[in-house]
Amino acid sequence: MPAEHAFPDSAAKNASGEIEAERMSISMGPSHPSTHGVLRLQMELDGEVVRKAEPVIGYLHRGDEKIAENMTYNQFVPYTDRLDYLAPLANNMAYAIAVEKLAKLEIPPRCQAIRVITAEMARISAHLLGLGAFGIDVGAWTVFLYSFTEREKLYKLFEELTGARFTTSYSRIGGVTRDVPEGWTGRVNAFCEQFLPRLEETLSLLTRSRIFVDRTAGIGVISKEDAIAYGLTGPNLRASGVPLDLRKDKPYSGYEQYDFDVPVGTKGDGYDRYLVRGEEMRQSARIIRQAVARFPGGSWQAEGARRIVAPPKDRVLTSMEELIQNFMIVTEGPQMPAGEVYFEAENPKGALGFFIVSKGGGVPWRLKIRAPSFCNLSILPKVCVGAMMADIVSILGSLDFVMGECDR
Repeated sequence: MPAEHAFPDSAAKNASGEIEAERMSISMGPSHPSTHGVLRLQMELDGEVVRKAEPVIGYLHRGDEKIAENMTYNQFVPYTDRLDYLAPLANNMAYAIAVEKLAKLEIPPRCQAIRVITAEMARISAHLLGLGAFGIDVGAWTVFLYSFTEREKLYKLFEELTGARFTTSYSRIGGVTRDVPEGWTGRVNAFCEQFLPRLEETLSLLTRSRIFVDRTAGIGVISKEDAIAYGLTGPNLRASGVPLDLRKDKPYSGYEQYDFDVPVGTKGDGYDRYLVRGEEMRQSARIIRQAVARFPGGSWQAEGARRIVAPPKDRVLTSMEELIQNFMIVTEGPQMPAGEVYFEAENPKGALGFFIVSKGGGVPWRLKIRAPSFCNLSILPKVCVGAMMADIVSILGSLDFVMGECDR
C-alpha cells in the first residue's frame, strides 16, 4: 500500500501538495463548567492550538423582549432580574430609568441615592462571583471561598431591603418599592469598612501568584481597536485602554456628585481584566460610603405623577380616589406618552441598554435590550484563534459573561 494512503484520517495534502496535520473539530459546552452557563464553543484544533472558534448561543433564550410587549411596564421589572442575574438591582435601575426618561419623570434625590448604593453593591457582588469563578477556572479554590463569604454578607443586606436574596425586583417606575429599613445604611457602611481589608487579602492570593500570572498575562489579548470594533463595554473595554465609563461620561442618578476613579488597563490581556475588576470593587465601596455619608431625606418615589406612580399604601387604604388610582396603575400599567427612548447604564458586565417604543398607554409597543455579555462574546472568534486549548478556559473566565443576558 502506498505510504500516502496508509493512514487517510491522520494527514491531508494542501494546495501545494505538502502533507499537513488534520484538524480536529471539538465542541466545548454547553454543559462544560468553564463556559459559565450554557455557552457552546465549536472549535477546530491544530494539535493543541485553536484555529477556529465559533460561539453557539441561544440555549437560554426566553424571549424577554417579546414578553415585555405583553405586560405593563412595572410587570416587566422581575424579568430584568433574570438578565444579569448576578446584579438584578442594577438591571432594575437601568430599566426603570429608561421608562422614566420616556415619561420625563423627575426622580427625588433620596431615590437616586438608594439606587446608586444598590447598584454599586450589585457591582461588588457580581465582580466577587466573577473573581471566584475565574479563580476556580485557573485552579485557585481559596479565592472562591473568600469571595462567596463576602457575597453572603451582601445577600443579607439585599434581603433586608427587598425581601429577596437573588431576584430582588426592587425598582418601580418612578421610584422603588419601599424606603430603606431603619439602620440599613449604617449596616451597609459597616460592610464596606470590613470589606476593603478582606478584598485586599483576597486579591493578594492572585495578584502575585506565579500560577495565576502565567495563566492570564499575555493570554486573550484584546487591542484597543478590536475592543471598540467589536462593541465591547465595561471592564473588558477599559482593560484594553479605553477609559469609557457611563457613570463619568454620561452621568445618571446623581453619579456626577460622587468622587471615584475609572481603572484602565494597558495590555488588554486576562491579567489586566482581572486587575480592572479588582479596582472597580474598591471604587464601588468608595461610592457607597460617599452616598451613605450624604444620604438625603425626602421621598423615595416621584410625586405628582398620578397616572404613573402608585400612591402610598396608607392612602390606598383610607381614600377611595387613591384606591382607584392604585387599581388603574396595577391593572392597566403606568400611562406613558407616545414616543421612543434609549438609555444605557454602566452595569457590572458593561453597558446595559433599553430601547423602548411607546404608542401610549401602559404597555410598550416594542422593547429591545442591548446586552453587554452578548456584545462581549462577539470577540471570541478573534481572541481565541492562536491560543492554546488550555487557555480557552482562562479567556472565558477573564471575559466574565452571563448567559442570562446574552440569550435573553
